[in-house]
Amino acid sequence: MKFLIAILGLLVVFGLAYIASNGKKQIRYRPLAVMIVLQIILAYFLLNTAAGTFLVGKFSTAFKALLDYANEGIAFVFGDLVTIGADGGSGPFFLTVLMPIVVISALIGILQYIRILPFVIKYIGLVLSKINGMGKLESYNAVASAILGQSEVFISVKKQIGLLPKHRLYTLCASAMSTVSMSIVGAYMTMIDPKYVVTALVLNLFGGFIIASIVNPYQVTPEEDILEVQEEEKQSFFEMLGEYILDGFKVAIVVAAMLIGFVALIALINGIFSALLGISFQELLGYVFAPFAFVMGISWKEAILAGSIMATKMVSNEFVAMLSLSSQTALSGRTTGIVSVFLVSFANFSSIGIIAGAVKGLHEKQGNVVARFGLKLLYGASLVSVLSAIITGLYL
Repeated sequence: MKFLIAILGLLVVFGLAYIASNGKKQIRYRPLAVMIVLQIILAYFLLNTAAGTFLVGKFSTAFKALLDYANEGIAFVFGDLVTIGADGGSGPFFLTVLMPIVVISALIGILQYIRILPFVIKYIGLVLSKINGMGKLESYNAVASAILGQSEVFISVKKQIGLLPKHRLYTLCASAMSTVSMSIVGAYMTMIDPKYVVTALVLNLFGGFIIASIVNPYQVTPEEDILEVQEEEKQSFFEMLGEYILDGFKVAIVVAAMLIGFVALIALINGIFSALLGISFQELLGYVFAPFAFVMGISWKEAILAGSIMATKMVSNEFVAMLSLSSQTALSGRTTGIVSVFLVSFANFSSIGIIAGAVKGLHEKQGNVVARFGLKLLYGASLVSVLSAIITGLYL
């Protein structure tokens, strides 16, 4: 039965992407088929094989070690607050989940400085460009987005931003919204099962190309297929390290501020809806998103609750939704896994402003272009999340 629902889900996702396509006759189906098969194989490998479980376990262990090292610095600054958390509970969310972002950001900076990350990003991107049938720039951008983040990635290709036509700019922005930054992966792993975080990272990389190839099909000519990566300004090691540490701290503060605002506002809106209609705002959204949860492979009796968590992610952000998911005891393990994969992306309304602002900071005209197709960007990125969840549901 789950295979029939998965087929239905794929038809729904591809149908919704096809309806929004701006070039239906330009869609190339062979690369699409290859990438879908790759998604299915990779999901099976990560979720159903001993080798996949081993790799995910090692990835998870590495991040857990990083979080433990991060706690050394956090404990030095915040002292008893961390000790209280270790003895009597999970500790303050800001300290245990968000503060480690500072350390991971510093590590990313070091890997950038010694030229390991640029090498990895560039050559994985080149391999991907042979598979997805898109340009080198699009493939580089997708890999870089998954490591550097949805804002920082545009700085690395700023030489080409002003020269890109609208359709190529859409693909770059869609990749940025469909992935997540490596600096906050550790934070996700404290709230949901690490294997679903890793699975989502891999599936979303290909899913972004699949949906973009339908919604926004085009071919890049050899003359256009160039990649100019902006070299970072030469800094001393400690200048760079200080900059990345502060960047990580800023990310943690921004996420904390967003959480305070969104959690409080959602609670307020839930209270108003409950008082006026006898049903909370999140429950109401659950009914709207329930059909999508169902085609993702979630049973109908859990679809409304799952749908409310999915909606929470879209109207606020993935952190709020993950907190909501982690507090649920009514959902089965299968449903929790499917929803977890759906949540691992930047596909929400606030990301439209973040991406448009990042591009506008580099090129004002192109930033305005991004703002105009912002809703279509969110539409495509949300379909990527649904697609990854459907593929995951085959193996749970």
